[in-house]
Amino acid sequence: MSPARDPRSRPRDSSSAEAGRSAPPTHVVVLLLDSLNRHMLGGYGSQEFETPNLDRVAARSLRFDNHYAGSLPCMPARHDILCGALDFLWRPWGSVEAWEATLPSLLRDSGVVSALVTDHPHLFETGGENYHTGFTAWDFARGSEDDPWQTRRDPSAHGTPAGLPTIRESPLHAAYDRSRSYFRSEADFPGPRTMSAAADWLEANADEHDRFFLFIDEFDPHEPFDTPVEWASKYDDTWHGPRLVWPPYVRGGLRQGRLSEREGWQLRANYGAKLSMIDHWLGRILDVFDRNDLWQNTALFVCTDHGHYLGEHDNWGKPASPIYQEMGQLPLFVAWPGRPAGSTRALSTSVDLFATLAEIFAVTPKHRTHGRSLVPLIEGRASEVREHLLSGVWGREVHVVGDGVKYAHAPAEQNGPLAMWSNRWSTIPLHAYPAGTLAPLDARARLDFMPGSSVPVIRQPFVPGDMLPIWAQAPFEGNVLFDLHNDPGESENRAGSRLERDAEDMLVAALDEVEAPAEQYQRLGLR
Repeated sequence: MSPARDPRSRPRDSSSAEAGRSAPPTHVVVLLLDSLNRHMLGGYGSQEFETPNLDRVAARSLRFDNHYAGSLPCMPARHDILCGALDFLWRPWGSVEAWEATLPSLLRDSGVVSALVTDHPHLFETGGENYHTGFTAWDFARGSEDDPWQTRRDPSAHGTPAGLPTIRESPLHAAYDRSRSYFRSEADFPGPRTMSAAADWLEANADEHDRFFLFIDEFDPHEPFDTPVEWASKYDDTWHGPRLVWPPYVRGGLRQGRLSEREGWQLRANYGAKLSMIDHWLGRILDVFDRNDLWQNTALFVCTDHGHYLGEHDNWGKPASPIYQEMGQLPLFVAWPGRPAGSTRALSTSVDLFATLAEIFAVTPKHRTHGRSLVPLIEGRASEVREHLLSGVWGREVHVVGDGVKYAHAPAEQNGPLAMWSNRWSTIPLHAYPAGTLAPLDARARLDFMPGSSVPVIRQPFVPGDMLPIWAQAPFEGNVLFDLHNDPGESENRAGSRLERDAEDMLVAALDEVEAPAEQYQRLGLR
């Protein structure tokens, strides 16, 4: 990999910006690219893959250098952003709870027009439902990943779409193998269709509404890393045979012989191809901004839900593991009317996006939230908005990140007690598990109350023998502590040193702040 560089001149830290408060933008566009790797973007100094349009956004944005995932993976992250409440300490994966109001629901009640344009299939599965219902309008491009779109292959395609390279098919992903037979050209892929639809909506609605919120939930560059031949050959033109587009979810992939170095590069190159392809289609949206001079009244946020391992630490996919920087440290660009480009090292996390958007549109949720508005950072009135943040996957290590410190605390002994807090009873896409094996509904369940509220909720404990989401079943390797200032590559685990006590105190303080469930302290051996 080429050495890092910053493609812009010395960026200004927001803490040195001139103070001043301006009227908030009347229009907001949030573009969420799924599994977007910060360390592979030109705006963060990488030269590995071409991302000219993301660089184009970075050149006029405030770049966040310490932005982190809160709840992982896909749907928990969207709950953080659209509901503003951390998810992973209470449940593995789920829809909007009955007592919650999503951001678009709050906007609807305040007279703000909102639109969702997406190709993200998890939004429409059991466990992901209800996030779209608050929008004024929504549009769904079919065919991403395992979206059950078609019941047979297109017979006229003879198994392989014209102009597309052959991929290594998988019986685990038969739905995608059927879908791709309907893609005749690059424009037929779900990602390009989504970006084109978003650009069309923006073009048509730019002058139609006093205030609007456009949320583009784009599944690329998430796997499968499948692209037309001109993109698929861009970074690996010597590969022979079916292309590898489905990464294994494994720790120690090379070490265990799950894939070779050559296969690893093929996967990484195909990720890069999909990243560059969706970056190309982002250009259509930016052209609408330029053509209509939307930069004068429209804020553009570019973010992601989490990263994706492609060989870093010999991790591949999203395996059960401590959350290293490549997975948890996220890109965030904010282009704000009237503010110059720059950067900030202030800590921020996914729930802060909800708090920021709520402040922009002057709406206040009634349910408990955990975010801090980033508006003071963006306007140059503050140099930080939080001292620490929590991050994690339900049933895995609980992470706390502070100034130059990341601490992942594993269960003290067995991975329990664990409980799911929900009134929706949908946790992780249930179709992936045998009927009745997950989310037990039995006499162990008790009525409890969500923190800081009188909202009743069913608390269902799990006991040994219950089927758990796959990541909670995987083994642990103890606590992990990194000094990010002196060890940004996270090569030296400082757990067990005198630094761990301070890190543990910070973790407890962060858990106390959100009134974490008692079983989390017990599971981690903190009380």
